Amino acid sequence: MLLTVLALLPIVGALVVVLLKGEIAKLVGMGVALSTLVLGVVAVALTISGQALSVSVPWIRPIGAYYALDMTTMDAVLVLLTVILVPVVMLAEWRVGESVTARGTTGGFFSLALLMQGLALFVFLAGDLLLFYLAFEATLIPVYFLIGRYGGDGRSRAAMKFLLYSLAGGLVLLVGVVGLYAVAAGEGQASLLIGDLGALDLNNTTGHLLFLAVFFAFAVKAPLVGLHTWLPDTAQAATPGTSTLLVGILDKIGTFGIIKICLVIFPESMQWAAPVVLVWAVVSMIYGALMAFQSTNLLRLVSYTSISHFGFMVFGIFALTTQSLTGSIFYMLNHGFSTAALFLMVGFLVARRGSADIHAFGGVQRVAPVLAGFLLISGLSALSLPGMATFVSEFLVMAGSWQRYPVHTAVITLGMVLAAVYVLRMYKITMTGPVTEQVSTHVNRDLSLREKAAVFPLLVLLLVLGFVPKPALEFIDESSTGFLSVAGVQDPTPQLKEGGR
Repeated sequence: MLLTVLALLPIVGALVVVLLKGEIAKLVGMGVALSTLVLGVVAVALTISGQALSVSVPWIRPIGAYYALDMTTMDAVLVLLTVILVPVVMLAEWRVGESVTARGTTGGFFSLALLMQGLALFVFLAGDLLLFYLAFEATLIPVYFLIGRYGGDGRSRAAMKFLLYSLAGGLVLLVGVVGLYAVAAGEGQASLLIGDLGALDLNNTTGHLLFLAVFFAFAVKAPLVGLHTWLPDTAQAATPGTSTLLVGILDKIGTFGIIKICLVIFPESMQWAAPVVLVWAVVSMIYGALMAFQSTNLLRLVSYTSISHFGFMVFGIFALTTQSLTGSIFYMLNHGFSTAALFLMVGFLVARRGSADIHAFGGVQRVAPVLAGFLLISGLSALSLPGMATFVSEFLVMAGSWQRYPVHTAVITLGMVLAAVYVLRMYKITMTGPVTEQVSTHVNRDLSLREKAAVFPLLVLLLVLGFVPKPALEFIDESSTGFLSVAGVQDPTPQLKEGGR
């Protein structure tokens, strides 16, 4: 019951908020988001305490579909991320509907954000593949309107490009869902429960083809290089709050789905595809870092950092060790916080200057020192400075993957070096040096109390999880061990040199 209420509350709240106007719509929207946050924290706390939260009711009996929700450890991580980021975005975008370019009200923005949150929660909690698919596709609706109604120049094109890429991935995923049902029915076990599908024998050509169909949809969502071009265009056209919701929450469905769907149902296909996907992930990481380095638009720069980081997460998943998988799941959480902080800080900066061109700034730290300080901390989290939660994630991925893939692991360190270069370059150009005339004219105020309140909790979480990661890692490690056990994958045995002890 708790999980159903948790997922439905923001959807019902969205329907209420859309009927309201003015300040009351924003206050009710924020109230719903905070209530969802409380419920989410309670559900996660119960899961941590060892209480199993689940519901499973027959839904469409002829095809073995169930209304099934459950919260595993990994689910809890993504639920926590989702319930935290939505109220943060609402606070940061409190005046979004007042923009002269917006085609909707602030209440409309809040309503769409709540609808997206509820649908995302259904994705993260779904224990039935059909329910997962329907929620997966439905998340496209609110995001499409968030981009198209509230973005800036090029928003219509960006919204359509996002929709077409996502629908293409969803269509291929549907083929995979239908194919899995056909295999299950052919074996006399017609069921769409993810756990039941994991018991099928798919270590064959049919299984590999179905895996490719399912994985393609998640590779678009993640996104991996070659399937990524929708993201920079969307980030440039959308509001920073929309980009935060998209990259911080919805794109995590890609990496989440690879683990919960692909690893559980297609463990042999995961190992079969690993040599190719690992190289793809490394290329994605390096490409994203290089594109971030050469980007002159701040919003596109942040989007390319995410492409690079998603490559890192996918690499950790396909390395198939407990440490690397734990690092990737932990990265899903703290990358959400890190990217949210960076997108929102860049958004505050762009809103003041009226331009996202990196060269339109200079000397901002002299006129807005708090803004510069918050941007610096957000950037340091993006480059995974020791002491930040992102560093712990990347270290675990590399430590876990080294035994099996030392060459690949050595190469991805280049991405970490490039991250330091593009983040520090961005900060140097925009924040340091003499104050330019444009900055002195337009960037004439520091962060407001509301803006500080939106970003400060994210930075605190990144530091706390960076300095005290053990409780979170122990919680996540349980999930990683379980996934690899279900997949029948064991960690490589450490090799000692001759004469070693």
